[in-house]
Order: sequence, then structure tokens, then C-alpha cells
Amino acid sequence: MIIRTLTVVALLLPLPAWADAFPSSYQVKDVAEGDVLNIRTSPNSAAEKIGEIGPYGFNVEVLETTPDGTWGKVGLPEGNGWVSMRYLEAIPVEDPHLVPRPLSCFGTEPFWSISLYPRGAEYNSPDTGAVPMAVLEEATSPEGYFIRLEEGPTLNRTLIVTRQKCSDGMSDREYGFATLMFLSAPDGNGTFSGCCSLDHR
Repeated sequence: MIIRTLTVVALLLPLPAWADAFPSSYQVKDVAEGDVLNIRTSPNSAAEKIGEIGPYGFNVEVLETTPDGTWGKVGLPEGNGWVSMRYLEAIPVEDPHLVPRPLSCFGTEPFWSISLYPRGAEYNSPDTGAVPMAVLEEATSPEGYFIRLEEGPTLNRTLIVTRQKCSDGMSDREYGFATLMFLSAPDGNGTFSGCCSLDHR
């Protein structure tokens, strides 16, 4: 079960400038071809290496930085690590009124996922397989996103995504977005909790 504390009203509260908001998407810079950006257990160049990002890494999600901004926390398949921000640069936001793509949201018990791509969206679960969806409405705020999607003439799914720590309950990985998915369908409505990520390395 997804573990999260979701406060929907937080979407309406005044918050700092978007440029300072995390999680955010970055790309690798100044790493030579054939070299890598090391991921370490702690924000220290002497800490153990636990992963790496190639010289052309793109859509690297940074969850937070150290107070001095020199190290950033990133995701790993089963946890998190730290990279030097010297070798990352922010990916510019093309339109602050649109939800960033790609964005993946997912939950467990039951398993489900919704992925937003530059040219579409998709719902996936063990019961349904991959199902294309249309984005009917979306809105952004400094603290999160609202997305309403249509899976069919009578089936809608709505995501409310907020910037806050989230766990999938199955690994030690920390995510930076929590979500509630609202299902509206002829055979009943429902609410499902989950986490979201901008990370598409």
C-alpha cells in the first residue's frame, strides 16, 4: 500500500517561486563521453558509489539539494543517492501552465500506473493492460498538478498530484510527489493513492 500524507488544499496555498521547487528535471552537463556522473550514498565525493548516470543523461529527477546547493538527491531502482549538482543543469519549463512530460504516477494494492508523454497518456494495470487516454484538463500550481483524463465515453480518471515525500511501500526509494487518483466509471467510483516521478532516464 502506498504510504503518503496528501493534503489537497496545499495546492491552493501561496508558495515560493517555481524555479526553486523540487522535484525538478535536470540533464547531465560537462561529463566527457565515456565518463559517468557518479551516484553516491551521501553528499560527499568520498562516499561509496552506488550508481551512475551517463554523459547524456536526460530527465534526471532531483528531489532536493543540500543547503548549499552542491549535491542533489536522485532516485535508484531500490533507493536514493546523491550526485554533484556541478554536473547537472535544469531542463527549462516550456509552458508553466502545462503539467511537465514525461510524468509517471503509480500505485500498489492494486497495481496501476498512469504515464503522461509529450503526445499522449496511458493507463496500465494487470487487469487492463495498456490503455490509451486523452487529457481533458490540466492545471498547475507551485505545489502540484491537476490532471483529468478520459479513458472512454463514460470512464474518467483524475489525478491530484502534490509535492511531498512518498513511498511505494515496496522499496526504500523515496519519491517527491504523492497522488490521489479518482476513478469515475459506470460500475462504481473509487480513490487510489500513489506516487509520481519525473525521472525517465
